Amino acid sequence: MFTGTIGIIGGTGLYQLEGLENIREVEIDTPFGKPSDNYIIAQLNGMAVVFLSRHGRGHRLMPSELNYRANIYGMKKLGVERIIAISAVGSMREDIKPSDIVIVDQFFDRTRGRKSTFFGDGIVAHVGFADPICPDLAQLVYQAATDVGATVHQGGTYICMEGPQFSTRAESNIYRRWGVDVIGMTNLQEAKLAREAEICFCTVAMATDYDCWHTDHDDVTVEAVIELLNKNVDIAKKILITAIPRLTEERKCSCPNALKDAILTAPDMIPEKIKTGLKPLIGKYLL
Repeated sequence: MFTGTIGIIGGTGLYQLEGLENIREVEIDTPFGKPSDNYIIAQLNGMAVVFLSRHGRGHRLMPSELNYRANIYGMKKLGVERIIAISAVGSMREDIKPSDIVIVDQFFDRTRGRKSTFFGDGIVAHVGFADPICPDLAQLVYQAATDVGATVHQGGTYICMEGPQFSTRAESNIYRRWGVDVIGMTNLQEAKLAREAEICFCTVAMATDYDCWHTDHDDVTVEAVIELLNKNVDIAKKILITAIPRLTEERKCSCPNALKDAILTAPDMIPEKIKTGLKPLIGKYLL
């Protein structure tokens, strides 16, 4: 029987899931600074769920300003073993229409200088990231999306751009030639850090627009994105309410052992401060 905690990263509206009980708010300190907001902890069908508003309540933080390390570290500290990330994206394919959902399975990095690892400052680790999404969690979430009647695409590549500006038309057309499926600004760093934290990770990408490549549609605007995102919140809630109670089995994927053989630094050479700070992540490998 699965007894771990499930993490949800997304917007504030997701906290209002039908059936949530024992809701409380906690503030977490991390060696990497403050997370985007306080964590909301609740029970759903007897299962522990932790919510985090990615951009902070009131959408105060740009993608480049997010403290990704603190956000994921806080989830790990709270016992989270699986993260479902809800994210607005632009569609790079005609057949992925605004309001469709994509359960992505790959990423392409176009960000610049973001903190994407817990390691450094005296400790080196290289985790495998060829398949960045947990296949077991992705399959379960895909089935839940199908069951609630969403138009959902299984698999796809998410290109993560720096932002905060949207793409130029030239960029958008080049990305399409590269064969990517959706475009966003946040999920790559979350996925990388979740892997280092040995947390299963899955992205539910909600298409809100056609970026700016589609000449038969208006160019992407904040107003249009928010309007469609608000409509998608209801379907996202239905997916979560359906998926979470199905997470009843112990993890059989490779995610719980992602750091095994990944830490290259000799244990006696790792600074004590780093050992202490990273204990929730590496403690079991330093026994």
